Amino acid sequence: MTFLLAITYLAFISLGLPDAMLGSAWPSMHLQLQVPVSCAGMISMVISIGTVISSLLSDRITRKWGTGLVTAVSVGLTAAALLGFSVAPSFWALCLLAIPYGLGAGAVDAALNNYAAIHFKASHMSWLHCCWGVGASLGPYIMGACLTGGLTWNSGYRIVGFLQIALTAFLFASLSAWKEKRREGEKETKGKPKTEGEPKAEALKATEDTAPSVKQLLRISGVKAEMAAFFFYCALEQTAGLWGASYMVMARGMAEETAAKWAALFYLGITAGRFASGFLAIKLNDKAMVRQGQIVGLIGILLVIAPLGNFLMCLGLIVIGLGCAPVYPSLMHQTPKNFGEELSQAIVGLQMAFAYLGITLMPPLFGLIAQHISIRWYPIYLLILLGAMFLSSEELNRRASRADSLLY
Repeated sequence: MTFLLAITYLAFISLGLPDAMLGSAWPSMHLQLQVPVSCAGMISMVISIGTVISSLLSDRITRKWGTGLVTAVSVGLTAAALLGFSVAPSFWALCLLAIPYGLGAGAVDAALNNYAAIHFKASHMSWLHCCWGVGASLGPYIMGACLTGGLTWNSGYRIVGFLQIALTAFLFASLSAWKEKRREGEKETKGKPKTEGEPKAEALKATEDTAPSVKQLLRISGVKAEMAAFFFYCALEQTAGLWGASYMVMARGMAEETAAKWAALFYLGITAGRFASGFLAIKLNDKAMVRQGQIVGLIGILLVIAPLGNFLMCLGLIVIGLGCAPVYPSLMHQTPKNFGEELSQAIVGLQMAFAYLGITLMPPLFGLIAQHISIRWYPIYLLILLGAMFLSSEELNRRASRADSLLY
């Protein structure tokens, strides 16, 4: 277990490495490729569509091939796409390469999150997502070092691609450990008494070789609320990070350089918050972690709204990041408990799909609001997303508690 835990930590760092590279490289990329700045959105959307598709298919492929092989192949697919980015001759080549990039990212994300939710404690789930933040910070740092060191953006993608290739080789070398763990899990499952999530799974008669459809999953009590919680959480996180600097400059009159530095601290807040959340999760359950995160996020949004000066407004953005920190890993970790281990992989895949839908749809919607109404609606928009997430997560808690009470 310790060996697989270490591999999973390494894989989560790998997951984050390429995620923020496009944004940091695009100012150079679009000039070299001779395309408008807005074309980055098209690449991002192709990646998101691929991620949604592979997330929805993750249950079927993981049941058939196992978490270890799915992770190794998916990381390899992502590595190949990143190396392809490094030699792409045109914008349309990047769009084509974004397809395997998204497919690989979604499959490994869903497989690893479900594996961690079942086999690791809540504290490890928070620290694993903290490792994702480390990777997401390292990616732009590597790209920035290449650009300031006289190299091109191609070199940044090439370096990260080779790092992913090295991890792929390591994952394939560790497949025997994954297979042994899978066999142990199958032995433990046989003759195991029903757990609190199994009344929900029983109706679908899911087996090792079959996977429930999306329509079937959405009929389960609490699943729609869970999907909504993920949708609105990711919408909140992505909108806060994407539009924070623009709000500081256009609504509060800050210098662009200063705003960019403060906005970057939002992601530092998430990473540091997840590190701290790992220790809090030792004492608090998942529901309490989600609620505390929402309260801290509310305080941060109120600091941004309040006319108390730019320093407290910037501090508020960091506090929003701290509030975001425990929500995603805690919602993910409680999935096997709420719905049973038999269905958890299918539901985690669905969660990932709705999460990426939130990322894809809601920040551009605020962009339209900022363009046609006013960017000053930024904190109000965040407040609405937080409120929707709170209502969804509380509805999930209510339905899960009601289902548990039927067991006694």
